[in-house]
Parts: sequence; structure tokens; C-alpha cells
Amino acid sequence: MRPDDLLQNAATPRFTASGELIEPVIRVDLDGFTAWDLAEPIAAALVPPHVPVIGVASAPLPRQAAPLLQALTLTIAPGGPDRTWSEGDADAVVAAVRARPQAAFTTTGLLRLTAQAGITEGLIAESIAYSMLLGGREFAAWRESHPRRAVPEDAEPPVLIERIGDVLHIRLNRPARRNAFSAGLRNGLLEALELAEADQSIDLVTMTGSGQNFCAGGDLDEFGSAEDLVAAHAVRLRASAGFAISRMAGRVRPVLHGACVGAGIEVPSFAARIAAEPGTWFQLPELRMGLLPGAGGTVGITRRIGRWRTAYLALSGHAVDLETALTWGLVDERA
Repeated sequence: MRPDDLLQNAATPRFTASGELIEPVIRVDLDGFTAWDLAEPIAAALVPPHVPVIGVASAPLPRQAAPLLQALTLTIAPGGPDRTWSEGDADAVVAAVRARPQAAFTTTGLLRLTAQAGITEGLIAESIAYSMLLGGREFAAWRESHPRRAVPEDAEPPVLIERIGDVLHIRLNRPARRNAFSAGLRNGLLEALELAEADQSIDLVTMTGSGQNFCAGGDLDEFGSAEDLVAAHAVRLRASAGFAISRMAGRVRPVLHGACVGAGIEVPSFAARIAAEPGTWFQLPELRMGLLPGAGGTVGITRRIGRWRTAYLALSGHAVDLETALTWGLVDERA
């Protein structure tokens, strides 16, 4: 599709009688397009709700393209204005969206909201969307193909804390499970953060992980274990470690290493500054499960790197290395 085709409401979602999206993603060819005077009218035509609209270009895009790129879900290009573009494999992104159209459609709409909402409102919206997808057929299909296994009890506390002077050190401590973000780890982390928030004599809170990875994301064997999705939504909001960090962002300093997957980057993203060791990598893989980031990522990460690059991470599921994360602002410095 060419950009001017979008003036015909081509991105308006259309559904079958059974509720299936007829066209779950639109790919827009930006190569050779020069009618940038149409950028703003095209952008105006892309009003939510609409399906993911992915721009693709083989050459850097000019500043005049900004209004159009800002209206798109994301753009795959080697360069362009501001944070609206990412380098990547456009075919792979389109294929990922087609494989999980319901989750992709929900993620696209949610990111438009969380990019403008306050932190509290954004977290509420994210949790509602996440709970809805937990009840959807895409997640059910993934869960059926990945049977839940019994989660062994942690031999040690899942979170260790130590105070030295005015610094509180928090360490995720499930190395055998790659520090997977289980309910127990989440609760332990929240308790430590609430302790620091209440004690103003603590000037700095460090966050690190035991073993080879900071955190490889949610514990997959706990996914979908809640029988009451409304109650799960309430728990998700009450026990949000990301929200706790946001309330004292300037005092929290995560130092990341190894895999930072899902919650492993979503939760730290609320801190004012993040450091990462060489070899650290980052990924939001939830789409392939029929879900979206549910630990605050559509709020915290969006504030760091913009809606478009967050959409690239969430819809592609691709991992990015430390150099890319530094360039984007996903992390602030090398450890």
C-alpha cells in the first residue's frame, strides 16, 4: 500500500461475522514517496482504533515525514526523524502480527493511550488489556501448546536485601530460574521497595540479579494460573513494582546484566537512570503468547524510547543489544 491510500480509511478495522480481523496489519511502502505535503492529512485519517500500520523504507526518511511517521504504529527504516523509526526485518514484524492479530490490535491501541496518559492511568489501562488477553483464544492456544509444569519451591528467599550505610541493595535471587519474575519474587521486590520508600534515610536503592541474568521475564509456568481475571487485575495494580519505583525514581538505580526479558526491563524502566553491563540484551516476547507487556512496559518503556520503538519491541518480539538500548535511551549508561 502507498501512503496516500490511507486517506481512504484503509486502516479502519473490519471484522468477519465471527469477530476475526479481515486485515490484521497494513504495510505501507514509503520508498519513493515525496508528497510530504500530504503527511498531515494522512496522519489525520489514522484515528484510533485501527489495525497496526507499519511503514517500510529502504533509505533514511526526511524531516518532512515526521507527521506521517508519528501517526503510524511503527516504521522500519535505516533512519528518520526523532524516535519514530527502527531498523529491523519488516517481513518478520508483519508475520508476527499476523500470527497473533488480537494481541497486536490490542497492543497498538493501548500504546496510543499509554503514550499520553499519566503513569497511574496507563498502568490501569495496561492491566485491563492484559487481563482481557488472558481470557482470549490466542493465549489459550499458547497455554495449551505449553503445558504448565509444577514450579519448584525456591530454596532461598527470591529477593535478598542488605543495607550498607544509606544504601539499600536489592538482589533478585532465583538464579536457577534465570530470576524469573514469579509471584514470590514480585512480592519480595515490592516489600523491599516499599521499605525504601518509607525510610527516607535510604538515599540509594540498587537493583541487581544473581546468576547469569538479571531477569528472564515472567515465570511461564505461572502464566494464566489465576482463575479470576478481575481479581488478577486488582492484584496486578496493587503489587506493581514498576509503580513503586516510579514514586522514588531518582533513588533507584538498577544495574542490569545478561537477559532482561519482559518484566526484566519493564520494571526497571521506571527508574530515573539504568546501567547495564556489556552483553546485556533486552526483549518483549509477550505477543507470541497472545499477550502484551503486563509489568508496566507499555508505560515505563514508552516514556523512555517513545511509542514507536516500544511498538517495535512488543510487536516484533526481537531482542536488542546494549548498543541499541543505549542509543534509544532504554538504558542510560554502561555499568
